[in-house]
Amino acid sequence: MTAGLSTTRAHAIINTYRATSSTAVVPWLKLHTGDPGAAGTANASAETTRLQLSFAAPSGGSSAATEVVWEGWDAGSETITHCSVWSDETAGAFQESFALAASKAVANSDDLAITVTVAFTPIAA
Repeated sequence: MTAGLSTTRAHAIINTYRATSSTAVVPWLKLHTGDPGAAGTANASAETTRLQLSFAAPSGGSSAATEVVWEGWDAGSETITHCSVWSDETAGAFQESFALAASKAVANSDDLAITVTVAFTPIAA
């Protein structure tokens, strides 16, 4: 299974412990019909629009993004199983990927809504 952080993103996170510069990433969500692979490019959905994620301030080691919605789906029938996160709306660097908790079947004229939550656990008590 290749879903997870890209090597570049993992190194950026580790570098925060080295007190070296870390650049903030504006996250853009891309849809996939299967595992995106190590480069985040495999099994891409026919829907190519990436939507920007906007996260709330973290609490208890987690943060939820505002729901993103692909309205009026017109990319044919697909089952979305995974997402990838990118640093730009159309190009940029692959940051990470993940499987959805439940696959989502979509067809023309459907709306597809996804909410992403990031969590680091366990949190020391």
